[in-house]
Amino acid sequence: MQNLFYEVNSLDKRCYDSLHLSEDLLMEHAANGIALYIKKHCKRAGSVLIICGSGNNGADGITLARLLYRTYDIRLYLHQAPCTEIGKRQLQRAQAIGIEPIQALEDADVIVDALFGSGLNREMDQENSSVLEQLNLFTGTKIACDMPSGLNKDGHVYQHAFIADVTLSMGALKRGFYSDRAKENVGEIRQIDLGIHKDIYETETNWKLLDESDLRPPFRDKKNTHKGSFGHLSLLHGEKEGAAIIAALSALRYGAGLVTLVGEKLTGLPYALMQDENLPQNTTAIACGMGLGKNFQRDRLSAIFAHEIPLVLDADIFYHSIFYDLLHRSLIITPHPKEFVHILKKCSLADISVSELQDNRFKYAELFSKTYPNITLVLKGANTIIAHNKVFYINVHGSSVLAKGGSGDILSGLCGALLAQGYSPLEAAIQASLAQTFSAKAIGKNSYALTPEDIIEGLSHL
Repeated sequence: MQNLFYEVNSLDKRCYDSLHLSEDLLMEHAANGIALYIKKHCKRAGSVLIICGSGNNGADGITLARLLYRTYDIRLYLHQAPCTEIGKRQLQRAQAIGIEPIQALEDADVIVDALFGSGLNREMDQENSSVLEQLNLFTGTKIACDMPSGLNKDGHVYQHAFIADVTLSMGALKRGFYSDRAKENVGEIRQIDLGIHKDIYETETNWKLLDESDLRPPFRDKKNTHKGSFGHLSLLHGEKEGAAIIAALSALRYGAGLVTLVGEKLTGLPYALMQDENLPQNTTAIACGMGLGKNFQRDRLSAIFAHEIPLVLDADIFYHSIFYDLLHRSLIITPHPKEFVHILKKCSLADISVSELQDNRFKYAELFSKTYPNITLVLKGANTIIAHNKVFYINVHGSSVLAKGGSGDILSGLCGALLAQGYSPLEAAIQASLAQTFSAKAIGKNSYALTPEDIIEGLSHL
């Protein structure tokens, strides 16, 4: 698990004020980190094009040109002359050893974007947009210095933005890298230190990035157990029972000792699943919403939810009025963007489109979590956001293979399985989200071919 920061200027200032590290020294370390990356990963490269803007991101690029000069054919392009004192000083140093800026853009083996970094807060003019369009057409390996130009701190991608193969983040990881919109632009993300260990440079933050090492499957270590030792998940099914069956099978595969479908009796169920018209007395967690439909009686739902049993809610339940009576409880909800927009509107928090949500996922996750701190929100997307009590976790390990009907049902089933086994709502949500994404990777099928059955099978290989 790693820290994510909205901005790092305050961290840099702390280095200047408390750690006696100058701006010049931090810049040298930043540029040296990029230089080391290029030398290690671009060994066959002969030429490096560095495109610089007028601010400190451009100054990083000028410094990089000096460090790589004579090792590579350096092509330093100043889109704008440096306007900061440190930028002017770095240009003097580069020119003193013989580097002269080129007058026109040209392709190279490596292309370094040092135009704007994280300082952009508006759409670019035509001139800047044309530069980025040209860079994106070049064939060399594309590296973003700190942040791809055209991506801002909020994770918003402007109309024209640099499409990087790798983004080298200076000092700490920026939250803006991990918006859904940014996923096409950032490429692989690497962190560059600024001359001190990250544990010293960073401070505590309420945004976290989940790593593969954070996955902890519910392995059974105790020997003296029985099926009741691992909980009993009850799933309420309605008119679209297939979704509930998918969720139930995933829950059974991920460790729940017993799984029961609650509702009208079904035929042809998988043998391992139980069913009951009423909630079993030994239920330890309830999952509801997957295939529930609109006809499930409110009185019946009220009777079931009256039990103080851990809950995971998804899909159709968000369109039932009873859902909004449950927002005071400690529970998990797993909406996709369209469902979350509906929830925000019904809760009088925001009346927005799905597109606006996708442009501001962090903002609205924070708003919801501040308003309902007891709820664990799992906002599905290309990068899933998990929020609880104003602390936030991002799972970036998902991919387009999961963009298929049934994937969300599996996630809810996994949450329910872990709730049934005694996990807290937050821990259940984190572990379920990670399990689903790494299960999809474990199968190794073509990106278009994965089915819910494959994801469930992949849980066996975590």
